Amino acid sequence: MQPIQLFDPASHTYTYVLVDPLSHAAAIIDPVDTLLERDLALLQTQGLSLVWTLETHAHADHITSAGRLAEHTGAQTAVPAGCGIQGAAMQLQHGDLLRFGSETLQALHTPGHTAGSMSFVWRDHVFTGDTLLIGGCGRTDFQSGSAEALYHSITQILFALPDMTRVWPGHDYHGKTQSSIGAEKSHNPRIAHKTLPEFIATMEALNLPRPQRMDQAVPANQASGLPHEASPLPPLVRPAEGYAGDVSPQLACAWWQAGEAVLVDVRTDAERAWVGEVPGAVPLAWKQWPGMALNADFDTGLQAALAGGKKAVLLCRSGVRSVAAAKRATELGLQAYNILEGFEGDPDTEAHRGRKGGWRFHNLPWRQS
Repeated sequence: MQPIQLFDPASHTYTYVLVDPLSHAAAIIDPVDTLLERDLALLQTQGLSLVWTLETHAHADHITSAGRLAEHTGAQTAVPAGCGIQGAAMQLQHGDLLRFGSETLQALHTPGHTAGSMSFVWRDHVFTGDTLLIGGCGRTDFQSGSAEALYHSITQILFALPDMTRVWPGHDYHGKTQSSIGAEKSHNPRIAHKTLPEFIATMEALNLPRPQRMDQAVPANQASGLPHEASPLPPLVRPAEGYAGDVSPQLACAWWQAGEAVLVDVRTDAERAWVGEVPGAVPLAWKQWPGMALNADFDTGLQAALAGGKKAVLLCRSGVRSVAAAKRATELGLQAYNILEGFEGDPDTEAHRGRKGGWRFHNLPWRQS
């Protein structure tokens, strides 16, 4: 299974799209703002559901489109914890695992180019950002760089991977697209067979020019490429009492499209007939009110829907009934989340009903991939 490799000729940046062939869930690494339309078109034409946008570090030579991709697709942003990137859904630590569909990606903290730089391992591939390039490595003379830390990251972390591991760099300036750990261990002129003092001397002698867009790119990338006045991206989950928590529509959609959750519509049959159904949602009307016995049909239906061990994300008109239903699901021993705001929180619900691609609740594509 190969990643999809995309290229920005202006900054010589590689962007990677990783796909789960079973569910068509996807993750994207180091997207570029000027190529947002290209990446959205790729997702659409290949029928992919973007679950994660990932950054290897806070870039100095281009601006990321991570925040805008999240707004368009409902994906979650994940960034290295040591890069000072604000508003992301997940601050990654060394060893963290990210899932998209049936696939798993592992984060490796590989500081040196910047203090927070990370690489990502997927199957027999490693995406090295600016830590390890083909026949080179990232510079260490600005933005918390450290030649000593980079030497350790490459020789002790990346070179510890199997020699056959494919290396996919964040940049290349000579038309090269991929390498391998074995090839870089043997032939990389900057680090292969060098001692730490030799490597430090090599890095100190580079005298590279300052990136032209650095003053613009770094602050923008510390906000996931969004304008400073934009609202921060929603957190993963807001804690709640009596059930697993309140979840943003964006994350609920990502879970659902990745096959990790069951979408449960607790509105009445009359509401669904009048306003419209959410394709793929399990219709389980929550009919309990004070003084009335618990809804046996709801209990039975929910237990059956979650028999595979998935979590439930519940929606209703305003969020009141889905909270009550989530609490009941918790009493039944199930993992249930309330989707924040409900239909009343989405003024564009009617405008998006019936468009090609399925219902758009909170302007998100609620459809199975």
